[in-house]
Amino acid sequence: MNLTWVQIIRLGLVQLCLGAIVVLMTSTLNRLMVVELALPAVVPGLLVALHYGIQITRPNWGFRSDTRGNRTAFIIGGMGVLALGALLATVAVVWMPQARLAALALSVVAYALIGVGVGASGTSLLALLATATAPHRRAAAATITWLMMIFGIAATAGTVGHFLDPYTPARLLLVVGIVVTAVMVVTTLAIWGIEARVQARREPASMPFRQGLAEVWAERRARHFTLFVLLSMTAYFMQELILEPYAGLVFAFSPGQSTLLSGAQNGGVFVGMALVGVLATGLRVGSLRLWVTLGCSGSAVALLAIAAAGQGVALPFVPLVVALGFFNGMFAVAAIGSMMALAGAGRNAREGTRMGLWGAAQAVAAGAGGLAGAALVDILRHTLPDAAAFGATFTLEALIFVLAAILAVRVIETEPRRAPPAPAFAVPGE
Repeated sequence: MNLTWVQIIRLGLVQLCLGAIVVLMTSTLNRLMVVELALPAVVPGLLVALHYGIQITRPNWGFRSDTRGNRTAFIIGGMGVLALGALLATVAVVWMPQARLAALALSVVAYALIGVGVGASGTSLLALLATATAPHRRAAAATITWLMMIFGIAATAGTVGHFLDPYTPARLLLVVGIVVTAVMVVTTLAIWGIEARVQARREPASMPFRQGLAEVWAERRARHFTLFVLLSMTAYFMQELILEPYAGLVFAFSPGQSTLLSGAQNGGVFVGMALVGVLATGLRVGSLRLWVTLGCSGSAVALLAIAAAGQGVALPFVPLVVALGFFNGMFAVAAIGSMMALAGAGRNAREGTRMGLWGAAQAVAAGAGGLAGAALVDILRHTLPDAAAFGATFTLEALIFVLAAILAVRVIETEPRRAPPAPAFAVPGE
């Protein structure tokens, strides 16, 4: 038996839960450390980079999914580790004014746990989705779960932003506690019993991990897409750690307002992804390469406009952030659409290993991009006003998006139109 549509939606709920926790760590806690606690932006940048760096183990989690099965245990267990990391990270932020060094040490442990949890749960979930979904449903199923994750990010950011004002440490602990408890309940109920009812192909357990990974890396298309992911996702994530501090320092947004801004941005991502999904899948309008280049180019224009708004140019800041999210979503769903098709290409039963490889590349790019953006802002703020420092960083990010668009034209081959856009690796923020 293969996954039914109801079971696919249930897996999407797990993906939604992943996004709900990660957005709190990469947006709300990041803003609190930079604005309320007056820490250099590189501090949360290093913490988020740590959680991404640990996700370089994703190929191993994917290979385990291919060879050992029991993905349900990895999914629930990984989500539990993620929830624990989120709670400890929140406690560390609350504790930081009283004991900064001890709180920072606790933050390191917390973000390491977050990285382990995302890698184990997210990769195992996508491996189950790819191996247990009928081939003709695979891309559409992955698109559904991806959009559900983006919806979870946007809804959580908006809801938490509403309940976080007026901000107090006690209110922060209460809100995060409610979120992680709900996530564990929903994840367990959503995933329970699915794996036992479906057949998922697995590699022989005797296959060494290094051999399996080496065989996937030997595939030319897998290598080329991995390199493209590294560049494009670096651009995608450079604004992740600086957009909310930019809103707070330059536009005087409160913690709740900046969290709502993150929700609005991810709402734009959701709309961009859904639109490309409908046009490319339902109406068969445009090629994969076209949507990637249009998304990258639009993101570059939006970033330049956001930078200009901080310099006093009469441009609406919030709509520009929504536009950035829209073009980011357009680019992301198109870029990772072909990856979902590639997950089942080449040697048989290697879906988990391939998605783990691309997930690791995405995580490295996300960590490097986020850290580079935060570090560059810190350096420039020593000599430039806040608006100019952030603006220069956004301009560099726009340039990288342009380079990614040029690279896409060279490395992304035109896929058959029957392969709709769909994700094969984790989420901005995972």
